[in-house]
Amino acid sequence: MATNYADAVRTGTMAAARLHQTLGLRESLGSQGGGVDVFEAVQDIDLPLLLRPLDGLLGAYINDPSPGVLVTTQRPMSIQRFTAAHELGHYRLDHQPSLDDENVLRRMALTQPLHNDHGFQEVEADAFAVAFMLPKWLILWHANNQGWSSSDLHNPSHVYQLSLRLGASYKAMCWTLLRHKLITRTVANDLAENTQPRTLKEALLASYEPQNYHGNVWHLTERDANTRIDGSRNDLFVLRLTEHSNGGYLWDIDQLKQSGFGIVNDEREAVDDEDIGGAVVRRVTASPPATYQGRVAISECRPWDPETPLSSLQVDVDLTGPEIEGYSRATRRSLLQAA
Repeated sequence: MATNYADAVRTGTMAAARLHQTLGLRESLGSQGGGVDVFEAVQDIDLPLLLRPLDGLLGAYINDPSPGVLVTTQRPMSIQRFTAAHELGHYRLDHQPSLDDENVLRRMALTQPLHNDHGFQEVEADAFAVAFMLPKWLILWHANNQGWSSSDLHNPSHVYQLSLRLGASYKAMCWTLLRHKLITRTVANDLAENTQPRTLKEALLASYEPQNYHGNVWHLTERDANTRIDGSRNDLFVLRLTEHSNGGYLWDIDQLKQSGFGIVNDEREAVDDEDIGGAVVRRVTASPPATYQGRVAISECRPWDPETPLSSLQVDVDLTGPEIEGYSRATRRSLLQAA
């Protein structure tokens, strides 16, 4: 085990990179985006994992009589994923058993450990979790796909959307950007401490007020075409799409309705750009059916010629999270395939 903080971070980071390579994650995620499916990775390497309503713990790693992982059912999916990545780190780094509480999350903001009662085991597992679930190359892939520059990562709304696409909490994303040296400590503190996710959700939803703000709000544009979304029950979509209505082209919102989506808001905004030739922005707020899983497809076409769309948006969506008690969804899928 490492004997200083820098070596511990390096050890955990390198272990995560090796597992990325073993599982071929960089190649698979580089084609469709999305986030690292930690639970699927755990299943792929045959590490037993169970989800339980743990009292006072986020997760646990045991190694006697054989290795295994526990993850709580009493937290949002983003925290479940990060906890699973942390416990996976303990296993890959051949650590001693560990009972992990909220300190797993509090340490995200630190650049040095507050104490090392367990040597640097927790630092290694923390570094593994960040590097495995939120690698710099995947963050840059999403930023490039959205057309964001480095300065755009100072914008809390962009950081929030980035966190959704990588399956992390908003605050974890802030501190991860700092760890990867993509923003400064000052910017990270400002993002994490001065902006609450609910405020960002309210701004995206504009005049629409859901029953609660427990779910996330995904801001989708044409740049999200052919990507993957892994979300949770109660998530909402705000689609902001350029519509060339001057040429008779309209986004076919009925396609969303046919997939079971409820349209709770539909409005048009003028585009302040004369070169676009009178195009407008179609802003649609949609509520997916509960635990939706499938492909969302919507096209911009002339009503009298639906077979010749001008543009389209297709996104693979899984809103069946968070993980429930028992086996993970990845393990259940594996067991069904083997049956």
